[in-house]
Amino acid sequence: MPTPLRTVLADDHELVRSGLRAELGDGFEVVGEADDAEGAIDVITARRPDLVVCDLHMPRGGGLAVVQRCATICPIVILTVSEAERDLLDAVAAGAAGYLVKSAPIGELRDAFRAAAAGEPVFSPSLAALVLGEFRRLAKAADVNPLTEREREVLQLVARGRTYKELGVLLGISPKTAENHVRNILGKLHLSRRSDLVRYAVEHGLD
Repeated sequence: MPTPLRTVLADDHELVRSGLRAELGDGFEVVGEADDAEGAIDVITARRPDLVVCDLHMPRGGGLAVVQRCATICPIVILTVSEAERDLLDAVAAGAAGYLVKSAPIGELRDAFRAAAAGEPVFSPSLAALVLGEFRRLAKAADVNPLTEREREVLQLVARGRTYKELGVLLGISPKTAENHVRNILGKLHLSRRSDLVRYAVEHGLD
């Protein structure tokens, strides 16, 4: 059996945290909890988890403060009720590995949490189009694009949350080749994780 993902839950509603603890299952081990941003930062820094599931609107700084301080420690997924475009883009720009809505089925959330812990960017399907729309808007103002046409295509699919296997099917290449494309993009852009690609795209207008 795979080692459970060491997970920190940060939400100012204890009912939400207890519900997640009960529903996550054996693949996750909750190693810390917090009900505000500063507490979350302290727990994450101390426990160095594999994954953080964090509410957007919390006391003492909110989820964005947690992402800004801790995104280099581990993947942080925002789990929120907000589907506002600005909230989504701010979270991505800050370095969040994903942005999911609390109304999603628990099975989808578990799958997304595992993907985020593995370095995949994850978004609720209804929100992925907002991210891509922002890419396209910013692309019109971009003066320099360091990526090839194929790399831009790969980046767009990565932003949609596609796995290496799905990239291979959509592009007619092997999953290994798809992974190599992503590694090349990361190297060219001097980034370390797949989740960084979404933030880069938002900041630099690539689609």
